[in-house]
Amino acid sequence: TGVVPFVALLLLQRRPVAGRALLVTGPGCPGHGLCRSNVQEQTRRQVALLNATAQDLFSLYLKCQGEPFSSETDKLCNPGGVFFPAFRVNRTSERKEVMVAMYKLFAFLNASLGNITRDQEELNPTAKELLDRLHNTTKTTRGLISNLTCLLCKNYNVFQVDVSYGESSKGKSAFKKKQQGCQVLRKYVQVIAQAARVLLPHLSP
Repeated sequence: TGVVPFVALLLLQRRPVAGRALLVTGPGCPGHGLCRSNVQEQTRRQVALLNATAQDLFSLYLKCQGEPFSSETDKLCNPGGVFFPAFRVNRTSERKEVMVAMYKLFAFLNASLGNITRDQEELNPTAKELLDRLHNTTKTTRGLISNLTCLLCKNYNVFQVDVSYGESSKGKSAFKKKQQGCQVLRKYVQVIAQAARVLLPHLSP
């Protein structure tokens, strides 16, 4: 695996890889001067918003997939076999460790949302409410990634993180595409709740 620069992260979708954050000691952290004065508060609000809307997004996704997903949710949407970045931080973890873990999580989520949105545009092109929710969630996630980039650069001079991405659904059947999206979004509901509990105290004024 290699180190993925921040500027490339929003554009890539890869099979699962794992790595570690790399620190730099030089003064050239890209984007350092782009941080807004309220970046910490904005980050806190974005995490809270994603947490507050995750369950509704999952429920709407289920509704739009139809049967058998609505009646066999536990079986078909079991996220046990879905790859997600390891998330081993807690409220007592060092703040830098928490920020790096969050970056890895939301970089993965951003790629996964892009995958799900592409599939739903193909499979459910008239599901406007679902597509709008997916686009809005992706927009919030990208904003959050940008803010985490700023915080990591500004506070810890970290500007490269090796991240993990889930498996693409390209080439799979319609059913498998729906199932993969269902599994990922169900896992997302669980993980974003945990992330909010861990991150929000670190972002308190």
